[in-house]
Amino acid sequence: MSVHLLGINHRTAPVDVRESVVFTPDTLPRALPAMVTTSGVSEALIVSTCNRTEIYAEVDDGEREHLAEWLVGWHSLGEDVRRCFYTLDSAHAARHLFSVACGLDSVVLGEPQILGQLKEAYRAAEDHGTLGPQLNRLFQQAFAVAKTVRSQTGIGASPVSVAYAAVTLARKLFGGFGQQTALLVGAGDTIELAARHLHRQGLKHLCVANRSVNRAASLASQFNGLAVSLEELGERLPDADLVITATASTEPLITAQMVRSALKVRRRRPVCIVDLGVPRDVADDVRTLEDAYLYTVDDLHTVIEEGLRSRQEAATQAEQIIEFALGQYERTLRTLEAVPTIRALREETERLRDSSLAQARRMLAAGRPADEVLDYLAHSLTQRYLHGPSTRLRAAGEETDRELLEAATTLFGLDSAANDHK
Repeated sequence: MSVHLLGINHRTAPVDVRESVVFTPDTLPRALPAMVTTSGVSEALIVSTCNRTEIYAEVDDGEREHLAEWLVGWHSLGEDVRRCFYTLDSAHAARHLFSVACGLDSVVLGEPQILGQLKEAYRAAEDHGTLGPQLNRLFQQAFAVAKTVRSQTGIGASPVSVAYAAVTLARKLFGGFGQQTALLVGAGDTIELAARHLHRQGLKHLCVANRSVNRAASLASQFNGLAVSLEELGERLPDADLVITATASTEPLITAQMVRSALKVRRRRPVCIVDLGVPRDVADDVRTLEDAYLYTVDDLHTVIEEGLRSRQEAATQAEQIIEFALGQYERTLRTLEAVPTIRALREETERLRDSSLAQARRMLAAGRPADEVLDYLAHSLTQRYLHGPSTRLRAAGEETDRELLEAATTLFGLDSAANDHK
């Protein structure tokens, strides 16, 4: 068995395909246990964000195709979606995960948010009993690599993220945020990042809409903003110059009719809408409305490119750290391959020891001299320990099995002793 990765991300599929394979926090409690009932799968973890859905699983060799079948079946997808999948195994899967954890595989190079999302995915798998020793070892290594990269390189020095890119785009459109009002839909990490970037850019008027008004109020209070429920979106849209959305809703929260009504009240004052949700929070036909400027996560690439140059050197350093960590991980896996043999060897020697020790105790109980018993014990242990290896080495000599003889010489550290007897 080995770790297998099945994924789809912003490099292999557009947003309309990615949103069809999203796992929300509400679906994970059903999806994770269902996945480990798939033939050959013993451990499973799902990473699902706006830019990627990746399944990490411990799978029997020869049964990896069942993961793709399961994913297609779970979401009732057409077979053509498979062309967007990518698969990686063992060390290749580990290298990819390390890169993701460090932000090297994100839309925004060095984006720190993905590390938190990986940790949430790890906790979900742990909570639902699908995290085993192999995935635990892999993800703990990934978290350690990300920590090293963050502390030893400047990969996170520039404040670049999807949220930051959205704010940068809006700032260019408005020429600043002196008089603008922003409506943020959602209250998760992405929206909080957007709020912080807007506040630093001088935005004074902020409104947060969320399904949980209490959570919206907790966020809005940090920036002297207003908190409302999602049911009030239609009422708040006319006041918004900038709308940024990032929720886990499976249906659009903002429709073309809502925006059309808002624009009528605004008397053709334009509105910028940045939809960071996957699935999308804003109906696609909003982009057909005059004076409404709709952008999705896929539209942010141009803005993001401007912040990449300062991170390239740090990314090169991060790659070197990843390669070193990958070597450590592979050595650990190779060590684990020897564990069953080492365990069996220890159990056999302990069995022989216990047998000889029991006989020695019986001899002492019968009144035999201590020196005689010690001589017996030493001789017995030596003979019993060496009987099997000696028999096999003699056979190797008869069969001219030089490979086994050389391996035994190395294993028992007999190089110098063997030379002395030549």
